[in-house]
Amino acid sequence: MILVAHSFYLRRDGKQFERSRPYAPLATLLAAAILREQGHAVALFDATFEPCVESFTTCLQAEAPKVVLLIEDNFNYLTKMCTEDRRADALHMVAAARRAGARVAVNGPDASDNPRLYLDAGADAVMTGEGELGAAAIVDALERGLPLDKVPGLILCDGQGGLRHTPPRLQHQALDALPFPAWDLVDAQAYRETWTRAHGRLSWNMAASRGCPYACNWCAKPTFGRRYTQRSAASIAEEMARLKHAVAPDHVWFADDIFGMTEDWIAAFAEEVLRRDACIPFMMQSRANLITEPVAAALARAGAEEVWLGVESGSQRILDAMDKGTQIESVRTATRTLRRHGIRSGWFLQLGYPPEDWEDILLTRDLLRDERPDEIGVSVSYPLPGTVFHARVVAELGARRNWRDTDELAMLFQGTFDTAFYRLVRDALHADVDTGMVDELRWHDLAQRADAHRSASPLRMELRA
Repeated sequence: MILVAHSFYLRRDGKQFERSRPYAPLATLLAAAILREQGHAVALFDATFEPCVESFTTCLQAEAPKVVLLIEDNFNYLTKMCTEDRRADALHMVAAARRAGARVAVNGPDASDNPRLYLDAGADAVMTGEGELGAAAIVDALERGLPLDKVPGLILCDGQGGLRHTPPRLQHQALDALPFPAWDLVDAQAYRETWTRAHGRLSWNMAASRGCPYACNWCAKPTFGRRYTQRSAASIAEEMARLKHAVAPDHVWFADDIFGMTEDWIAAFAEEVLRRDACIPFMMQSRANLITEPVAAALARAGAEEVWLGVESGSQRILDAMDKGTQIESVRTATRTLRRHGIRSGWFLQLGYPPEDWEDILLTRDLLRDERPDEIGVSVSYPLPGTVFHARVVAELGARRNWRDTDELAMLFQGTFDTAFYRLVRDALHADVDTGMVDELRWHDLAQRADAHRSASPLRMELRA
């Protein structure tokens, strides 16, 4: 028996528990489907609704697996962040599986960035890249007792206190050949009850592509790298058609970094969906420069309800510092284009990216007031290993390199302002958008706080100029 698992316990993250928007672990389910296609008996430990990590020990006792694969959902942005609590849970699961006598392999951004932690906890190997695509090879080696140094894409202990990397795994281009996720292994009813209780409908997740070719210098690409591999429009439409019968969601979230890179692909997707009667209202992510009139029209035909854009800032100089590759005017155009076609717009915003100052924050606020997106998500810049941004601020990082949970919004480097200030800015931006009312007193208070900070830290402000 092969036990496939992940380490996201919804109850352990207060913000996500309150939001009540859990998604099934897509990469984990893909790994299970691939292993079953290879003839393996597979069980799943879905941590999402489990009360605590001790539930995993109970599962180990019941299933008695020979191999445990801890494969995190690399399609979910929460996995890339890897909070301190989630890392602790993952390491607990690795140690528990080892104590139960199982061979253990781990895959996820945090394990790739910090392999020593996972190997010391008891893992036989850390699987780099897309773990689901390497699952069959490592299971075969573990079951047959073959040396792991012959399996590509692994990080191993070298037996002398160091680490050894096996040759990289070849990138998988034929995504249409992969099986659909093993939806039957999760408790779809538990997801349905949680979603409908909080939001009145069930949302489910899919992925039409892997990776992103753009070069935003704060964005980590530990799993897919800087490439973009896309499934065919027909494959996605067929998965939607089958999903309608297998799970019957009311809504789909496409977890792609960028859903559909070209007008032609999105037009073909709309036609394939309509031809199969596979339309399910959906939400997706894109870039402002990719939203044209033909794209918006095709998305509307296919059932798009909401498109999220990585706007990040209303200040062009901050976008340029990020190597974002977009212009403020394209944000305005994209938001208005989506609105004309009846599609809601969501904006991802990022505070604190150097050299952001108060005037840059005001530009972001004013852009919001001008264009009125339907929803926003606000964070502060988060230095992820392997990024240009991380290299720039690594000297300013202290012992803590991760948030405890996703609501912490902690500045992990020396920004222009502190954590408390950015939390107040986040709340003010949300108030402007969520209520539709301008609270000038709140912003006046923030301006005074910014001025006080300037007076208290003239040298820092000079360095950031």
